[in-house]
Amino acid sequence: MGTKVMSQQWGTYQFKTPESSPPGTPIGRIKASDADVGENAEIEYSITDGEGHDMFDVITDQETQEGIITVKKLLDFEKKKVYTLKVEASNPHVEPRFLYLGPFKDSATVRIVVDDVDEPPVFSKLAYILQIREDAQINTTIGSVAAQDPDAARNPVKYSVDRHTDMDRIFNIDSGNGSIFTSKLLDRETLLWHNITVIATEINNPKQSSRVPLYIKVLDVNDNAPEFAEFYETFVCEKAKADQLIQTLHAVDKDDPYSGHQFSFSLAPEAASGSNFTIQDNKDNTAGILTRKNGYNRHEMSTYLLPVVISDNDYPVQSSTGTVTVRVCACDHHGNMQSCHAEALVHPTGLSTGALVAILLCIVILLVTVVLFAALRRQRKKEPLIISKEDIRDNIVSYNDEGGGEEDTQAFDIGTLRNPEAMEDSKSRRDIVPEALFLPRRTPTARDNTDVRDFINQRLKENDTDPTAPPYDSLATYAYEGTGSVADSLSSLESVTTDGDQDYDYLSDWGPRFKKLADMYGGMDSDKDS
Repeated sequence: MGTKVMSQQWGTYQFKTPESSPPGTPIGRIKASDADVGENAEIEYSITDGEGHDMFDVITDQETQEGIITVKKLLDFEKKKVYTLKVEASNPHVEPRFLYLGPFKDSATVRIVVDDVDEPPVFSKLAYILQIREDAQINTTIGSVAAQDPDAARNPVKYSVDRHTDMDRIFNIDSGNGSIFTSKLLDRETLLWHNITVIATEINNPKQSSRVPLYIKVLDVNDNAPEFAEFYETFVCEKAKADQLIQTLHAVDKDDPYSGHQFSFSLAPEAASGSNFTIQDNKDNTAGILTRKNGYNRHEMSTYLLPVVISDNDYPVQSSTGTVTVRVCACDHHGNMQSCHAEALVHPTGLSTGALVAILLCIVILLVTVVLFAALRRQRKKEPLIISKEDIRDNIVSYNDEGGGEEDTQAFDIGTLRNPEAMEDSKSRRDIVPEALFLPRRTPTARDNTDVRDFINQRLKENDTDPTAPPYDSLATYAYEGTGSVADSLSSLESVTTDGDQDYDYLSDWGPRFKKLADMYGGMDSDKDS
């Protein structure tokens, strides 16, 4: 069984594809007609001629033996709308006995139409690089970007800055013409490059937009003065010789001039005339500090402060003043520092170290003596104010109610509480004043409490016969009022309800002292009756 491709034309194929089709996108299929295909036959397809043979490709489907037309490069409707290709199909495996039948291949014409697609704006460059001086004023124009709609409609576009790439809003753009200008002052020493993104958007279709990176370099301006590379603190030996190098100075500058740094060093004018040191400019952006005399005395001057002026060689010239601290120190014979502290010396107006130590020692001894004296005084015992062991006034007198001095008085000897053995029948009471010292206060009546009277008389006798009892040393307690008394209770709490029912004539029987009181209360009753 042979394999052949008929020599007649297949015809013409026509396909459509959008211009946005990426490479490798299949457009359509073609197939050789009336081919006598054997069991192992294969058909190969190839583009032999045409206007866009470099824009498309054709491959063979191994299952169906069809030719698949694919996109090889990106299409552009605005550049070419229609492509015409000549595709050839051939059988590479031909049996020799059929060679006389003629060529085993055939060809067809493929017409591909590119459809227009609404595409986003396209910038004139893939990236923009602009430059601006760091001393530029606000609203200074840096440059511009340009983008246009690639579609046939040529829709207008507008521009904007992606604020995520310019958080500080240092730059802005004219939405109409794409001009970039500053909205804040710049500082190269803070940020040398600014990388922002510009967006171009179709006005009629905001969904169509594109972006482009914009790199802005800030050009240097000499706006910073040079300064010391570090803080300098050096020393000079007391036995130093004149013109001896004691320190090398270095400087730095934040600016970056095109020709490089060129620093100069000198002493400040106010210190140049009377200074003990000089500055030697090495013309290589370094300088040396040299001694100006032989020998230094740290007791006269222990520290020197040298003001050094550093200037650059750019325009405009910038300069600054730095201070170098030079300490005078004692050194060994090799010039190595040993000590920079000035010892105390004996002067007519001062004290030596030994004298100061002696004074401090005396002060310490005095303080210790004062502390010991105060401690001894705390340990001394104070003498008691009362030497006698017997307190002659150690009884407590308590008057709980207004019946004091009457027959309802109960007295207790506190001495009995101290020494129970003192309670003997032979000893007299010490807590009652002898009866002979007082006149009778009232005439006994039938209402007297006999037990109380006998108790008081017995205690009086005991006290009278006790020669050791001090006078009036007693504890008298009145636990109740008016019990056994003619006056009963003298409380005024119930007077409101009892004044009208009481008879005060009995007060006259108590003696002349109570007669006036009886007349007063009796007179009040008479007033009420009248």
